[in-house]
Amino acid sequence: MPQRLTITALLVLLMTTANLIPAVRAQQTADQVHVMESTPAANAIIGRKSSAFFVRFDRPVDHLKSTLVIKQGDKVIERLHPRLESAPEVLFAAAPTLPPGDYKLHWAVITLQGTKAIEGDIPFKVSDQPSQ
Repeated sequence: MPQRLTITALLVLLMTTANLIPAVRAQQTADQVHVMESTPAANAIIGRKSSAFFVRFDRPVDHLKSTLVIKQGDKVIERLHPRLESAPEVLFAAAPTLPPGDYKLHWAVITLQGTKAIEGDIPFKVSDQPSQ
């Protein structure tokens, strides 16, 4: 009899835990975001007079709480101001004229469903002779 009770208790525990797993996965998915496309593309070589930067994500992001920053090493070169009227899944900002060098476009977003900030970097290079 004690063995039957243990098996029943184990089955109840497994069924309860199985019901919680989808909720945990849904929360993890809601807080994740992936870059689908960007300008500049990762590791691209661009000209000094590029006109715009954008990052397209796989889901809508909160434009008011999201940021785009151009960095050189750990130094902030320029804080960009994402346009609020761009597509829901796109951060778009006018690009400043940058001197030749190695940079990264640092992005930080919060999805409309999420609560935590997700961030990343897109490395690129500015050259007087951009690649074609």
